[in-house]
Order: sequence, then C-alpha cells, then structure tokens
Amino acid sequence: MSQFKSDVEAVDALAQAYKDLSQEIGKIIVGQDDVVRAVIISLFSNGHSLLVGVPGLAKTLLVSTISEVLDLEFKRIQFTPDLMPSDITGSEILDEDRHFRFLRGPVFANIVLADEINRTPPKTQAALLEAMQERVVTVGGSRHNLPAPFFVLATQNPIEQEGTYPLPEAQLDRFMFNIPLTYPSYEHEVEVVKNTTTSRNVTLKHVLNAAEIQEFQQLIRKIPVADNVLEYCVGLASKTRPNTARAAKEANNYLTWGAGPRASQYLALGAKCHAAIRGKYSPDIEDVKTIANLVLRHRIVRNFKAEAEGISEENIIEALL
Repeated sequence: MSQFKSDVEAVDALAQAYKDLSQEIGKIIVGQDDVVRAVIISLFSNGHSLLVGVPGLAKTLLVSTISEVLDLEFKRIQFTPDLMPSDITGSEILDEDRHFRFLRGPVFANIVLADEINRTPPKTQAALLEAMQERVVTVGGSRHNLPAPFFVLATQNPIEQEGTYPLPEAQLDRFMFNIPLTYPSYEHEVEVVKNTTTSRNVTLKHVLNAAEIQEFQQLIRKIPVADNVLEYCVGLASKTRPNTARAAKEANNYLTWGAGPRASQYLALGAKCHAAIRGKYSPDIEDVKTIANLVLRHRIVRNFKAEAEGISEENIIEALL
C-alpha cells in the first residue's frame, strides 16, 4: 500500500529524499557529488553499478556510507585470485543431524560491495552474474531468493595493473552504470585530509528503509516518457553499432562493437530517475544526455585505430551526442 496520495506527491518525496541522502552522505564523502548522484540513480532504477578508479579514492567508504544512510544490510566481498564461487553464494554443509543445510554467503545482503572485482578469475566473477541478473542463487539444485532491494556495487582498479582479469563484455553489460572516479580537487583534498586526520566523529541519520526504496523503484517504472525521448534513447544506442543502417561515422571509424538493447533500456530508466530526483515529472532529452556517458562507456569497444589515435570512449560518446 503506497504511503503517497498520488504519483506526483511520490515524485516530490523522491526529490526530497535525494536531497536528504546527498546531505547525509556529504558529511563523510567530500566533493564526489556526480558519483553519489549516479550511484543513487542506479539504486532507485534497480540497477547495479561499477565504480572505476585508482586506489585510495574512497570507493569502499562511499558504498558503506550509502548503505548506512539507507538503513540496509551491507556486505563487502574482497575479490582475490583464490576466491571460489561458493565464497560468494554460500554452500551446503552437513549438520550434526546428517542433513544438508545451506549456509548463506555474503551475497545475501541488500547492498553487496564487490571490491576489486577484476582481481578474481572469470569462474568466480560469473558466480555474481546469476545473482545480479536473476536475483536468485542456485546451489545444489535449489534456488534461494536474494533479499529486496538487491544492489551490487563493484569497484575496479584500472585494467592496466598487474594481476587483473578484465571483465568480459557480457558481465559489463549487467552493470547499469560505469562510474569513473577521478582525483579530488585541491580544495576538496585539503578538506578530506582535515576531516580524516583528527578525532572528528560523525553520526549518520537513516534517510530511507528497504520498503521505501522499493516503493521509489516502482515509482520510477511508472513515470511516463514522451515518444521522442524514447526514440532518442534507442537512436543513440543504434548510432554506436558499427556497420549497421543507423551507425554514426564515429562508430564505423573507431568501434568494433556497439551497445545492445540493454543500453536503450537503461538510458530511458536512468533519464526517468534523473528527472525525478530533480523534481520533474517526465524526462526530456537533456536528462538522457546527462547520463549517456555512464550507460554507454562500458558498452562500446574501441578498435585499434581509436587506440592508436588516442581517442577515448568519452570522446566517441561526446561526438555521438
């Protein structure tokens, strides 16, 4: 049963909840406003996110802070080369009565932080796939439902480092957003150092609980989208597919692979949520453009020519927009 009289009232409440969330998270996380906004949008859109950045940019702190503010159960899995699939999903053990009993793994939480996901071999990465897509875990032929809401936030250090296993395209496609983290500005870094090298203690308030988040997730699905905005989403994804009828010349020149239909879906969903957190009742093309980079950057694959000429995914997306 909804706590709101109308969907309009619910959108207003979502916009206010976003402000409150940003304010609480800002007590701990300094100057990463775009990153926080992207993570919250993917959470309300019921999608997963991949945070990419060099070590020491507070990726882990960001995720634990968000889970605390949201009053959700949080588990962290540190991915290592020797991690086994059962270390994520859980396994069946023989109890004292000689019966098999399923022991739940750390994936049974509302927010799962997959820390340094590219440090573990593909077999273990794949264990997370079914959970992310189906929101169930199958062990010993039995299916176990994951709690709702269920949200995977994976962190990844840049691929060029030693001892990493690049995520396959199929797995990257499961993530709604690929969120880049950059170094903080000089002023923000001064503030971070000031806050973290003293005995300052911050208490965070709970802003939303699991039931409220699920209600907002359903609300995002109900937000109407004009046909021209939907067509823009599909048109943008189509432009990235080289050697197809709608391909842009940048795609033909610089890409070996383009974004699939899931990109179009996430562009529409992300635009709806981006509009809602700003208090708008329907998204426009500007909302799509704002989140396009987050949706497309891990779904297009550059060819040798693009790499040789130093043309990044961002450059190509910028040209397509």
